Amino acid sequence: MKIIYKLGLCGAMFTGSCFAALLPIYASSAVTTFKYSPKAVVDEAWQIVNREYVDGTFNHSDWQKVRTQLLNRNYRNNQEAYVAIRSSLAKLGDRYTRFMNPEEFQSLNNQTSGEVSGVGIVIEANSRSGQIVVAKTIKDSPAAKAGIKAGDVIVAIDRKSTEHMTLDGAISLIRGETGKSITVKIARGGTKPFNVALTRAKIEVASVFSTVKQEGALKVGYIRLSEFSSHAPMQMAKAITDLDRQKVNAYVLDLRGNPGGLLTSGVEIAGMWLDNGGIVKTVDRQGESENFSATQHALTQLPMAVLVDGNSASCSEILTGALKDNHRAQIVGAQTFGKALVQSVHALSDGSGMAVTVAHYFTPNGTDIGHKGVTPDVKVELGKFEQEQLDNSPTLMGSGLDPQYQKAISVLANQPNLVNSNPAPALSSNR
Repeated sequence: MKIIYKLGLCGAMFTGSCFAALLPIYASSAVTTFKYSPKAVVDEAWQIVNREYVDGTFNHSDWQKVRTQLLNRNYRNNQEAYVAIRSSLAKLGDRYTRFMNPEEFQSLNNQTSGEVSGVGIVIEANSRSGQIVVAKTIKDSPAAKAGIKAGDVIVAIDRKSTEHMTLDGAISLIRGETGKSITVKIARGGTKPFNVALTRAKIEVASVFSTVKQEGALKVGYIRLSEFSSHAPMQMAKAITDLDRQKVNAYVLDLRGNPGGLLTSGVEIAGMWLDNGGIVKTVDRQGESENFSATQHALTQLPMAVLVDGNSASCSEILTGALKDNHRAQIVGAQTFGKALVQSVHALSDGSGMAVTVAHYFTPNGTDIGHKGVTPDVKVELGKFEQEQLDNSPTLMGSGLDPQYQKAISVLANQPNLVNSNPAPALSSNR
């Protein structure tokens, strides 16, 4: 019997997904009738939806009839099977329940795991020359240890010229199986190009950026969280601990543009800011609820503000809703995305995968933010020009040219004792 690995998430296509947890589940023996065939993949997909999908009335279509139709067809290859799966999922009317081909599924796994197999460089295409250029190297990575520097031009990868290569094409050649070697040819300044042999390794992707900012009398710990990957809680804990050592007296947590990620990471990070109180409640298709609460392990009690916008989705909204309902932070910015669904993610036998909506979630006060989002305590809408500035120059985020950040500083300066006053009641835990 085949094992399918299920990865649970929270949010919008992983432009906003909240995913649940990692655990093995077992496919029905019916799948083994078509072992390793395109039809097996189709039946695996059908069974996952039949077993887990939630839309409040399960389903808007006769799912047993759909199975009969699917398995009465002959599929010459996996691509035909993929088309059939996508067509069937479309009948559910849920854009978050989706099929991913092997490449898309691997990309999602990389994103949620918070690591990739590569050499530790960030590359970009020069807008004028089209050359593939190293934007930065990651500390302690194979590239950094080999002496590759920001500004180096990659002229070839494993003897393949990059002259007419796209950025995605270069990335696909650089990434690959951990432990395997590649050779990149580097041009630096006016020197003759030279080859550098590199061995791919697992590279942890930074989800957390943190720094200290002196804002008048306030010494602010600024933390930007880009996604809720598996490494995000560890990175967040380190950031809070490091900033606390530097004697900050307030925090700004920036969740703008954060699309979501792992539900477990969202809950764990919420617990770093809350000593007590509910974090989130999920409800599955049987109406069974699971409550997640803080566990008396907050890393700081200092005043904080949270920055959000229309692209703060799912796990970002879970964290924001928990901090707001528990009166732990002032929420500043624009209305959030409005994604109140949780997906589980499954690997299929051919390397493809599926994300399936399995639960609805509510904030600690019982608020359903679906299609509405979390309303900030202090609304600060950006004009088109201001938004474009921040989008095109991320270094401006958390600066004097960032109106939402400046408003958060003003809020903190006027409410220096905003710490866990009048918290929401703790939710009982069913875990």
